[in-house]
Amino acid sequence: MEHLTTTNIFVFHYKPGPVFPKNTGYVPVWAGKNFSTEETNLVGDDTGDHISYKNNYYSELTGIYWVWKNWNCDIVGTSHYRRFFTLYPIPFSEKIRRLGYCLIGLKRKRYGLVYTSNMNYWGDKLLTCNEAEELLKDYDAILPQPRKLKYSIEKHFERYHHFNDLQLLRTIVAELYPEFLDSLDEMKKQNRLYANNMLILKWGQFDELCNWLFTILFEFEKRVSLENYIGYQERIFGFLSERLITLWFFHHKLKVKELPLVYFKHFKFQK
Repeated sequence: MEHLTTTNIFVFHYKPGPVFPKNTGYVPVWAGKNFSTEETNLVGDDTGDHISYKNNYYSELTGIYWVWKNWNCDIVGTSHYRRFFTLYPIPFSEKIRRLGYCLIGLKRKRYGLVYTSNMNYWGDKLLTCNEAEELLKDYDAILPQPRKLKYSIEKHFERYHHFNDLQLLRTIVAELYPEFLDSLDEMKKQNRLYANNMLILKWGQFDELCNWLFTILFEFEKRVSLENYIGYQERIFGFLSERLITLWFFHHKLKVKELPLVYFKHFKFQK
């Protein structure tokens, strides 16, 4: 009997709200639920083996960890409640808008992102699980089109985060996974970054990536004082994981299908 592939794309929310999309295979998850008793139709990331209580620092990674430890499917994807992969061609109107991005200096920041509030138009144009399965017959992974940074990955981190954290990350990689060190040093000089901690992988590679990723992040957590991270910087592990996921794919030289993301600015259906 032919094996039927099970594919789930997890949509991480930070609080209860409308479930979107309702496509088959999409699973809404409240990342950071942390035993809240608030009524919701979202699955919480606070059951089984979890780190839901660390959400302030790990952001959507608490949801990714929960999926890794408590779920099982052939193909697994991660998404956000406002960001979704699409195979659909970017419409002409969006291309015209992007010309305006050049004039106001947003071309790099919004590369690979379709900003919209039109859920009616884009609602049925988000990547389906069947489309993901077909793509992974020819590719190792599906990732967002990499963000184009104005500076190198290293310089960008130095400008917007605590630069010592990147140095500590290098120390930990050198200790735990020295085979990645040359790739890390080379990657830091480049200006392309796989942002948003979004990906779609076969489960075996997802398991391998998560084991590597969280081993590094948990070791990092042991060596810092979290009270030093406040405001925007509080999401330190989310920022670090974007660099580590970029490193993972850079090092393994996997065949990646890069897709644009639809970014819903507001949730409303237009008449």
